[in-house]
Amino acid sequence: QAQVLESGGGLVQPGGSLRLSCTASGLPFNDYAMAWFRQAPEKERETVACISRIGYTTYADSVKGRFTVSRDNAENTLYLQMNNLKPEDTAMYYCTAKYLVCSDDSADFGYWGQGNQVTVSS
Repeated sequence: QAQVLESGGGLVQPGGSLRLSCTASGLPFNDYAMAWFRQAPEKERETVACISRIGYTTYADSVKGRFTVSRDNAENTLYLQMNNLKPEDTAMYYCTAKYLVCSDDSADFGYWGQGNQVTVSS
């Protein structure tokens, strides 16, 4: 059974950095686009970043220049390096997988992790 599992969240001060990781199992990782979404309290889930199976990346405007998505196909692992974090980045961050190509629509993604909390606060 396919599953994805996130790790690496936590509490950080504004301007700080965190790196999220996501390990996938039970699916052909090399055939899947991988993405990060986030959801803050009382807000809808939104796309953060996506990386295609061949490494093409897309980002939400709010995180461009601060976040970097990458993948290690040999380790079936997805990463999100988050720098210069802001309080508005506080949310539950989810890793997800979609066959072949990226999408901004969470409904297009079939496999979701349990979420990892990121809190940016002084």
